Amino acid sequence: MTIQTKHFGELNIDEGKIITFPEGIPGFPDYKKYIFIFDEEDENSPFCWLQSIDDGSIAFALINPLKICPDYSPKVDNELIESLGEFNENELIVYAIVVVPEDITQMTANLKAPIIINSQTKIGMQVIAQNEEYEVKHKIFNDLQEYTSAKEGV
Repeated sequence: MTIQTKHFGELNIDEGKIITFPEGIPGFPDYKKYIFIFDEEDENSPFCWLQSIDDGSIAFALINPLKICPDYSPKVDNELIESLGEFNENELIVYAIVVVPEDITQMTANLKAPIIINSQTKIGMQVIAQNEEYEVKHKIFNDLQEYTSAKEGV
């Protein structure tokens, strides 16, 4: 399958890697099919993209929250994630949506509402974590600097 995207041009995608969000993503309820796009030049990058299959102009920057917040552990009501299908915790993939403003030092990640995907069923959803300590706009620039320094051994 080939799709045309705003940010990545024409992509050939493996339909077996399509992730379905039955309820869409809040604010984008009509767009239900996505794929991950990873940085091929830096496999250790904490970032990736969640590219809509339904609309090539929609893509979300994501970050693995464990790269910036090693003890990140969102508490989510089990009833909320039943629609992901049966899973073991190690089959769940968790990301946070990143907002990158013009001034990248103000970059934030939504740790309060992570994207959770069952890697076996390829069903995903965005949920609200019950943790009081997680913010919708968690500034990540300094965390990223620390992550990069640790990764490079600086």
